[in-house]
Parts: sequence; C-alpha cells; structure tokens
Amino acid sequence: MNFGYREVCLDHDTGERHPESPDRLRAVRRALKECHGVDYVDAADADLDVVREVHDADYVEEFREYCEDGGGHWDADTVAVEATWDAALASAGLAVWAAESAGVDVRARETPFALGRPPGHHAVGDDAMGFCFINNAGVAAQAALNQGADSVAIFDWDVHHGNGTQDIFYDRSDVFYASIHEDGLFPGTGDIDETGVGDGEGANVNVVYQPGADTADYLAAIDEVIAPEIADYDPDLLLVSAGFDAHEHDPISRMRVSTEGYGVMTERMVDLADDCDAGLGFVLEGGYGLDTLSDSIKMVHEVFDGYQPVAPDDGVSEDAREVLDEVAAQGFGSK
Repeated sequence: MNFGYREVCLDHDTGERHPESPDRLRAVRRALKECHGVDYVDAADADLDVVREVHDADYVEEFREYCEDGGGHWDADTVAVEATWDAALASAGLAVWAAESAGVDVRARETPFALGRPPGHHAVGDDAMGFCFINNAGVAAQAALNQGADSVAIFDWDVHHGNGTQDIFYDRSDVFYASIHEDGLFPGTGDIDETGVGDGEGANVNVVYQPGADTADYLAAIDEVIAPEIADYDPDLLLVSAGFDAHEHDPISRMRVSTEGYGVMTERMVDLADDCDAGLGFVLEGGYGLDTLSDSIKMVHEVFDGYQPVAPDDGVSEDAREVLDEVAAQGFGSK
C-alpha cells in the first residue's frame, strides 16, 4: 500500500498515559518495516477553504487561536498543544490525499491509507471532541466532491460511532455514512433509527452491536446491510474510517474482531469498491493497543500484497441477529 504519513503528526503531544499518543504512529511504522511493498507518501496540508466547508469558520479560527495560545484541555479527553494546529491540518491533508489517490483499480498495491493523527470522526461541524479537531474523512469527502465526484460513501468500522461524520452529512444526499459500533460507548450517538433527514434521508446507516460482537457478526453486518446499501448508493469513492479499536485485545472496547477479521473486512471493501467501480481509500481513526493497531494495519496491507484472509466458520450471534433484524426493519439491507 501507499501510506500517507507526515512527521508533524507526532508533534501533537497529548501527554503521558493518553491513549491517543504519538506512539500509535511510531508502532505502526515499526511494524510496517517488516512488510514488502510499503511506500510512504507526503501530502500537503488540507486547504482551509475545504475545511471551512465542513466546519464552521468561527470554530476553525477558535481552534487555530487556541493552539497559538499554547493549547490545553479543550475538554476532559481532547488535548491540544501549539503544534496541534499544524498536525490537524496535516492529518486532514493526508485524508484528502487518500481520496485523491483512490483509483478505481482497487486491487492495486498502491491503494492509499492515510496514517494521520489527531483522528477525526468525532469532530462535529462546530466543535472538537473525542480526541478529534478536524473531521479528516469529512474533509476528504468534501474535497472529492469539489473535484468532480458525484457521491462518496464513508464506512466507519471504528468501535465508536463517528458522530461528527454523521452530523456533518446528515441532511445531505451526496455522502452516504455507515457505521458499526459498540452500544454504550462514547459518544452515545448512532442509534439505529438515525437514518438521515431531508435530502439525506436513507443515506445514514447505524449497526449498533452489544459488547462481545465478533468477526462473524461484523461480516454479517457488512454482507447483509453495509455492502448492499453502499452498492445501491453506487458511490464514486469509498472511504473507510479505519479505527482498529474493535479488536478483541484493544484496551478500551469489549468487541472481539480478530486481526484476521480486519483482513476479511478489507477484502470485503475491495470487492464492494470493485462492484461499484469506485475508488477506495483508508483513513486512520482509533485503535489504542499498540500491538493490535500495528498488527491490524499490517493485515490490511497484506491483503493488498496478495494475502487471502480466512473468514471464521462461526455463525452470527443471537444478539447480532436481533440488531440486524432491527436495521432491516428501518428498510436497510439486502433487497
């Protein structure tokens, strides 16, 4: 794969014991040294005009001034330092690069993966939260639309609901948002009946699993709901908000997706993008166990280097089946 990366993203210093630390990117880089076919790509900062299309201009200026004044705790969990402004623009710029580099040859080894931080999917239009300041995937989607794409689909497999991405595009038809996330976790949004409003009605899908959902449950959500809906939507670009905190050994969630499972989900995304004749790109979100994060990203890379992951033989759990039936009752799923 081609991995977008910039050293300035390490300068966003969240302090000791904060789960979203520069060590996340360092661990990924160390792990990828063992892999064949890894290339790193620099990218320009995100265009502020595009950022302001996604975020309120007053908020963007407030964030810039906050960093210029030395930063601090924006809220209990979301920390900034002076360098955070530059890191956030770089992180968003890497996501834009992933969108721009996402060719329709989705099986190519050059498929882009933006390794930026701070992450983005919790940043709403007018506020930072959940470790996030600029909604990276949102800015990337907007940039793609500005450059001629008719529509973009964002699939968020982070264990937390991407409330910011949903909020930004909730009343729009040109961006389809789908999420699988754990019930009861921060930020407490993303109910199954949140399906969009106005022009965006039906362009927002949430699969809310109980703790303990495993790889088979995630694959069922993709196969029965996410993939059919995105295929019907027929986007020009598919972006994966790729958080790896649903991993069975991640320290802050209770889901049970395996490392191999992330490979199978990646394979499903390749097949889906191929079916839609859409570009495919990945944008890093969460994942807070250094080993599980780096192993999972290695797995994503290996799929594009020819590895064929093996899906589990397990059936769908009763809890997951109930959720999928509830999602189907909203009108989503295999037609």
